[in-house]
Amino acid sequence: MSVDRAALAASGELPWYKSLNRKQWNTLLASNLGWLFDGFENYALILTAGPALRQLLDPSQHAQIPFYIGLIIAINLLGWGIGGMLGGIMADYIGRKRMMVVAILAYSVMTGLSAFSFNWWSFAILRFMVGIAVGSEWATGSSMMAELWPDRARGKGAGLMQCGLGIGFFIASLVWLFVAPLGEDSWRYMYLIGVLPALLTLWIRRSIPESELWEEAKARREAAQARKDRGEELSQAEQQLTKFTLTDLFTDPATRGRTILVFLMSLTTTVGFWSISTWVPPFIGAIAAKEGLQAAAWASYAGMAYTAGSITGYVALGFLADWLGRKPVTILFFALAFVLTPVLFFWTQDLRTLLLLAFVNAIFSNGQYTWMPVWLPELYPTRMRATALAFAFNAPRFVAFLGPLLAGSMIVSFGGFGQAAMVLASIYVLGIIVAPFLPETKGKVLPA
Repeated sequence: MSVDRAALAASGELPWYKSLNRKQWNTLLASNLGWLFDGFENYALILTAGPALRQLLDPSQHAQIPFYIGLIIAINLLGWGIGGMLGGIMADYIGRKRMMVVAILAYSVMTGLSAFSFNWWSFAILRFMVGIAVGSEWATGSSMMAELWPDRARGKGAGLMQCGLGIGFFIASLVWLFVAPLGEDSWRYMYLIGVLPALLTLWIRRSIPESELWEEAKARREAAQARKDRGEELSQAEQQLTKFTLTDLFTDPATRGRTILVFLMSLTTTVGFWSISTWVPPFIGAIAAKEGLQAAAWASYAGMAYTAGSITGYVALGFLADWLGRKPVTILFFALAFVLTPVLFFWTQDLRTLLLLAFVNAIFSNGQYTWMPVWLPELYPTRMRATALAFAFNAPRFVAFLGPLLAGSMIVSFGGFGQAAMVLASIYVLGIIVAPFLPETKGKVLPA
């Protein structure tokens, strides 16, 4: 970018999309595709868990399938939390680009292996391993986007990256519409399709640069460590560089308090999604079945409507955050997700209206995820950014994995989806209370 072009971009006279170079667009594409394949993989589980368990469980256990679905999703979510923590820490030490390649290869291989499950517990173990692999990608892509995109377009870039998850959900729903009729092994075919993302890593290695901010932080860390090894006295900043990033996250007074706040906000979003949103396709499918219609087809329609709303919400939050600010937009999405949950589950039994409500609900319940890649990178310095994002995004899963398990049990106990969804929707109140305590970072330079 020329000096004049850079000055125009900084002043706002040049449209944001014209201020980006090819490497920045490639970074968005790679991060979006990585998250897209994560979305495909996770929504494929939501869509196929029922058919898979119907084949893998003894017929005498079929009445308990909602419980086992909740159990499998919870195990997958637990693996995601573990993998996400490990992946974020590794991205701060081995680099953003290298960790992204490792993550995509890992979940491609593990997804393919899960197609060969032979009973419910082998399915559970393999889904746990898939969760570990999938979880390690998000913090890497989010850190890379934040570090390579300009300040005034960072929210937009994060929204465009995050919408990859919804696109992956949508593609999974569309593919399942055609794969589901292929017989009792159709769920296995879905997981074999999930091997394809491995090909993306060939392009990433050639087309995506490493983050210069990370390379600078790495050089400072190595220099500080060398001085420490020689027994030299270190400044406070150098001492922080030599600490293990996860330890630094909680011992640095500047980050400790806000880490607790973002954990609670992330817990809100995570519990809301995994405890409520994942039940929308089977909920609408069950209503269709009562009317004598094909449950699998209507579950796919619901999944596509819901994910179309998710894509809209992901992008909208990013653009709105760059316009109105991170804080007010995030609070708005929490509030509307809370209000719209009872509307979706209790207002009507008309299937076409339910598809519209699923679309609108998803804008806010799923779209709110974008606050994380938008806001979180702006709260932490480069030396610990990926670790901080990984903790904020994944640590809540060690609590939230109980949500699907509880929801599955509640559905069996209550005899319906709506009551369980409303009990768990109360988590949005927590996010509304906590968000005002974080600093507004709209348009600010990333902490070094």
